[in-house]
Amino acid sequence: MFEKADLDLVLICLPPFAHSNEVELAARYGVHILIEKPIALTSEHAWRMVAAAENARVKTQVGFMLRFGAAIERLKELINSGEIGPVGLMSARYFCNSLHADWWRDRSKSGGQLVEQVIHMVDLMRYLMGDAVSAYSRSENLFHREVANYTVEDVSATVFGFPDGAIGVIYATNGAIPGKWINDYRLVSQKLTAEFSNANNALFHFTAEAALRTETIGSEMDVYLAELQDLLTAIRTGGETRTPMREGAKSLDMALAATRSAETHREISL
Repeated sequence: MFEKADLDLVLICLPPFAHSNEVELAARYGVHILIEKPIALTSEHAWRMVAAAENARVKTQVGFMLRFGAAIERLKELINSGEIGPVGLMSARYFCNSLHADWWRDRSKSGGQLVEQVIHMVDLMRYLMGDAVSAYSRSENLFHREVANYTVEDVSATVFGFPDGAIGVIYATNGAIPGKWINDYRLVSQKLTAEFSNANNALFHFTAEAALRTETIGSEMDVYLAELQDLLTAIRTGGETRTPMREGAKSLDMALAATRSAETHREISL
């Protein structure tokens, strides 16, 4: 395909275990890339992808669409401006209840729920709080022990530490409400408490003012469209995307650290 078609952009939507050299091929032919998360199952593979894309100077976008939510964008603005002071705590949950695809249930092919799904929460935490310096996680398969070939965790809890002492907590399960995918988050800074129902909708409580003020963020923004438009803009203008391949590798490293912690029952330094 790369040899026969004069492509501008390729969307790589393979499951994690199926990633091989498609990023390197696209980069070799100068084709820009949107790639689903996680970009790989190992850090080494992920950083090879980063090197190939950056050396070829193609534009890349990793499918962490929640970064484009209207409420997330507003919170990011407030953090960057310094208006709400330093962030001290963030919690996030990811709840679902589905057997998913055969490959998803196989840890060797999906990386587990934390790496394949909950990485969305990990990436949001990185986006808002920066790179973690430590991870401590516990995970178990409690609800699917009788399901053949089900080797991924279905409950997990992870605590991330950040350089300035801030704390991030992510808890997840594949044993909640059937047919529903729930992700929501809470964030506390020195001057703000934010309560999210999803990436587009939140209540922001400004806690350092003389009288408590609450700002409501409500949107129906199509975050999938927004991430694609961001990539197209970068291609047309020569600018940067919000979530280039390097960001995908960093979020994967953070998720893999949590997985290693759960496997070894010890804190992992990043």
